[in-house]
Amino acid sequence: MRAGDLSASDTSQVPAGASGPGAAAAAFWHVQTTTDSRAEAMELAQGAVRARLAACAQVAGPVASTFWWEDAIERAEEWLVMLKLPAHRYAELADFLQQRHSYDEPEIIATPIVAGSAGYLDWIEQETRPR
Repeated sequence: MRAGDLSASDTSQVPAGASGPGAAAAAFWHVQTTTDSRAEAMELAQGAVRARLAACAQVAGPVASTFWWEDAIERAEEWLVMLKLPAHRYAELADFLQQRHSYDEPEIIATPIVAGSAGYLDWIEQETRPR
């Protein structure tokens, strides 16, 4: 499937709660989460790719995060995990991350990929097919 193959009226592959320009039309997604250790970030990245839930996972960090938690502002050093996948694999990936993540309420954010090179998008599709 290529980015233009999903019609604007077909929301079967759109992550729950997705909205905004390109959300319904995006066949591919960029998903991110954060962890408090490089080791966990690497485990999540490798596990998602090994399970073919994402074609690619990148780990970056450390990043300085500031956020509300339990009525207080917290600051923490975190590691960012970025994953690329077809939209139809989002629910499985989100479930995978939720089950394996150490945080009580992990960040799991999906952003539509509204454009990309045809070869790269084809590669994402090929590498996330179950074997």
